[in-house]
Amino acid sequence: VQLQASGGGLVQAGGSLRLSCGASGHTIDTYTMGWFRRAPEKTRVFVAGISESGRLTKYADSVEGRFTISRDNSKNTVYLQMDSLKAEDTAVYYCAALSVPYRWVAVSTKYSYWGQGTLVTVSS
Repeated sequence: VQLQASGGGLVQAGGSLRLSCGASGHTIDTYTMGWFRRAPEKTRVFVAGISESGRLTKYADSVEGRFTISRDNSKNTVYLQMDSLKAEDTAVYYCAALSVPYRWVAVSTKYSYWGQGTLVTVSS
């Protein structure tokens, strides 16, 4: 599976962005999908995840209530709607595909496929 993240950019604090993750080479409907981020000089951390059907979602505490993950399997695409952005959301955002059970959704080392990342910069 090849993943391509897009939609990053520069936004003011309080603004919104929507990231997209398009897949090719394989359909994503058999994968749990996740978004992770790496802030400058920090390690990569879990942001949000969604089960194969979209019925289950999980969020990091830091983004709960502000970010929404969704998927459209017919378009082979996963989205991350980011609202009420804060300066601390500045990071490179990565999408990833998980082929093991959903309970591992927040564990980056369990993911099999990764996109190249898209930079989100939030100015305060």
